[in-house]
Amino acid sequence: MNNAKRTGSAKMKRNAFILTFILPTLLLYLVFGIYPLLKGIYLSLFDWSGGSETYNFIGLDNFKEMMNDDVIPKTIRNDYILVFGKIIGFMLISVFFAVALTRFNIKGSGFYRTIFFIPNVLSVVVVGVLWRYVYNPNVGFLNSAITAITGKTYDFAWLGDKWSIFALLPPSIWAGVGFTIILIIAGILAIPSSLYEAAEIDGASQWRQFRLITLPLSWEQIKTSVLWIVMTTLSGSFVIVSIMTYEGGVDNATQVMGSYLYMNAFKFGKFSYGSAIGVLILILSFITTVALQKLMNRENIELT
Repeated sequence: MNNAKRTGSAKMKRNAFILTFILPTLLLYLVFGIYPLLKGIYLSLFDWSGGSETYNFIGLDNFKEMMNDDVIPKTIRNDYILVFGKIIGFMLISVFFAVALTRFNIKGSGFYRTIFFIPNVLSVVVVGVLWRYVYNPNVGFLNSAITAITGKTYDFAWLGDKWSIFALLPPSIWAGVGFTIILIIAGILAIPSSLYEAAEIDGASQWRQFRLITLPLSWEQIKTSVLWIVMTTLSGSFVIVSIMTYEGGVDNATQVMGSYLYMNAFKFGKFSYGSAIGVLILILSFITTVALQKLMNRENIELT
């Protein structure tokens, strides 16, 4: 009986100790994560301008308005251009450099990892301003480089064209690719070296080793990277859009759901409509991440 009491007392102390560390984080998450989420869903059902205490219940009218809003399809298209463009760009660059820095004897690999990761610690504002100068039609590096190579004056407005959403891909990739490189490097370094040694003894080429060993055994890190790209892009791409282009660019060429939400809520005072756009972002983020998780399950993909 005493042993049972001691065991129960030890479990209670252990649970209390664990709860001491979990509770502060849980409270912060509830206050700054769950509560704003539920509040946004609640506000989407009302007509509220943000400046009064009066909430007029209108049901799904905000969502009906979205269905008739010509800008919404453009924002969804632009968001998914960024999502899939970044997935392709991130994965090609990340996997290439992660393999190069771990599987080949490159001197100073630690230095290169640091260089790749530096953009991740920069503010998005800094990244946006820097790339605005790169794309500047008159004094920008890109047009100057093309002019120097071709010998002809080139003054293309990279951020003032209807296809300028694609110009946002390089800065978006440059700013975040260091994180996914480090993540995939960690996955590759966790692979037992004996597998590669056995493959070399069997005469497997580097490509075959990558396809049969590196890719399958670092797949979880790759999948995590893809899901991270989706979530951060759909919820946070409005920052770099707002910095690099004014109010979504020419004819909303770079308008994304996040930037359109911000404009409606804080420029036009349509907080409830902005909340409805936020709910749309939430729904699309959920559907996209669940779909990609299903598609990227190793059971559904032949990695070997």
